[in-house]
Parts: sequence; structure tokens; C-alpha cells
Amino acid sequence: MFEAMPYDEEKYQRAKKHWDELAKPLHGMGLFEELISRIEGMPNAGGLKKRCVLVFCADNGVVEEGVTQTGSEVTATVAENMARGDATVCIMAKAAGADVFPVDIGMCRAADGVRDEHILRGTHNFYQTRATSREECLRAVKKGASLAREFAQKGYGVIAAAEMGIGNTPTAGAVASVLLDLPPRLVTGKGAGLSPAGLERKIQVIERSVARLQPDREDVLDVLSKVGGLDIAGMCGAFLGGAQAGIPVIIDGVISSVAALCAAKLCPQSKKYMIASHLSGEPAAKYVLDSLGFAAPIRADMALGEGTGAVALLPLLDMAYTVFHKMICFSQTDIEEYKPL
Repeated sequence: MFEAMPYDEEKYQRAKKHWDELAKPLHGMGLFEELISRIEGMPNAGGLKKRCVLVFCADNGVVEEGVTQTGSEVTATVAENMARGDATVCIMAKAAGADVFPVDIGMCRAADGVRDEHILRGTHNFYQTRATSREECLRAVKKGASLAREFAQKGYGVIAAAEMGIGNTPTAGAVASVLLDLPPRLVTGKGAGLSPAGLERKIQVIERSVARLQPDREDVLDVLSKVGGLDIAGMCGAFLGGAQAGIPVIIDGVISSVAALCAAKLCPQSKKYMIASHLSGEPAAKYVLDSLGFAAPIRADMALGEGTGAVALLPLLDMAYTVFHKMICFSQTDIEEYKPL
């Protein structure tokens, strides 16, 4: 169903070799050497010169179960703030030279200035019934892929896959629990400030919903449509669409990482085009990134969402790219090239 653009392994290996030729200690730039090398192997990254954040905004019916600190009305309000450029991610993105595009993939109500691509006006409450139909879920995935390809065609060389939606830490916890075959209690966190009692209620809702719906961990669309959300489905599509277009897609926090995990299971080659940004404080974050085989270069206890962690990575990548392209090599100095001992 989804196929990634062929990845240039030779260019990736040349980039790794170039890092070793630079007049610095071997592997001195740590994770950034691997990240830049991986990006070099992506056919259409374009040096990350034009970048954007696609924020998939959606509401989740499971909010009805008292598993969040705020109500669904907040989703559209924050989306409108994004459209005006007032949200945290917009301020950060301006400093990082990125454009922010909020997309309504499934909010309860439309929001002024937000691109309307909604599949549903919010998902159903998965504690009572499945979140969406399989067909609705697939439409959201395809929409996310289409949007990623569209922005790649507009010249964007990197996309940050982001979300906004009250109730999306329960959906992310439920999906992660099933796909990783881990107990919900192990991967479910407080989200936006739940009390201990609220967290316990959230865990119980996920446990009972998964037990009742019996999502098939070998079938990503079955899992997503039963206990997932439209924002996760849209981001999953964005990772797939970025891979189809040959550009990197940056993983934001835990919800974005769960979407990346879904994409990797649908199209394993799409992992070649994923870049991890930061390690969220949510318990599922490390389990999901470990499953994907990624290490996050930023560990700052960020828990904001919106794509803020992904945007924070962009200036760091810019600096690493500058070192990669402008630093002199050992051959241009009197220093003997370092060799592994």
C-alpha cells in the first residue's frame, strides 16, 4: 500500500566517512554525525533549507471518561492560536525558520484559519465502542501521506510531524501498549497534569478497552481504528508520505513517536526517513523509540507537544550541517588523521 523512495546507502556511507575525515576527535559530534549522515542519504532533503511543521489537530471521544485535565473545547482554541501564530510552537518555529500549518484532521468543531481536512468531528469513545471504522482510519492515514507529499512538492525539505488534541495521551498509551505488547500501566503517564487518581482512572480505561476490543497487534489499522486517534493516524500518514517523497520527517514527542511506530509497521523502509528529536517524559516514549531503534538527541523533559521538541532540534541540525560542510579535514592540517584503536 505504501512504498518509500529508495534510500541512497552509498551517500550515507560517504557522509559517515566524511565525518571521520574532519579535523576533530572521531565521533566527536555524537548523535549528530549519524543524523546528518542519514539525512544525506535522503534524496530530496535539500539540506533542510525549507522546513515546516504539520500539526494534526483532532479530538478523542475517550475524554468523556474523565481521563484528561481539560475538555475537548481546548483543542480548537489552541488550533486557532496556531493559525494566528500565537502558540508556543509558532514562536519557536519563527526562531528556527520553520512554517507552521495546523490541520483539522478530526476536531469536534472547525477552527478559524485552520486547514479543514477532517475525517470525523472527533472520534468515538473507545471505552464504549471502537474509536473509528477501519475505513475512516485509513482515510486519515492517506490524508496525512497526501499532505506530506504536497508540502514536499512545495519545496519543503523536512517536515515535523506534530499534533494537538485533548485526550491523545490515552490513545497513544493504548496503541503503544498493544503494538509493543506491554501492560498499559507500564506505558501510560499523567499527560497534561493528571492527579494520581486521574492517572489510575486513565490506566483502567485503557486496560478495560483493550481487553474488550481485542485489537490485533499484527494489524496496525485494526489497532489504530479501535483505540487510536485521528491525529495519530494523520501523523502516521505524514511519516509514510515523507518517505514516499524522499524527505526526512521529524518525530516530536510520545504521540508523534507512536504514529512513527505505526508507519514503520505499515512500511518498514519509512524508518529510513524518520528523525527522532527529544525524549518525552511520558513512560511510553523510551519504549517506542527503543523499538524503532532511535536515540533522541534532546533530553530536556519537554512535555508540550505541538511539534515543539521537533522544532527545537532544527537549529541543532543546522549547526551540525555547518560543521559537516565547512570544517577543514585532517588532510588540510598538520594533524595526523585519528584512527580507531
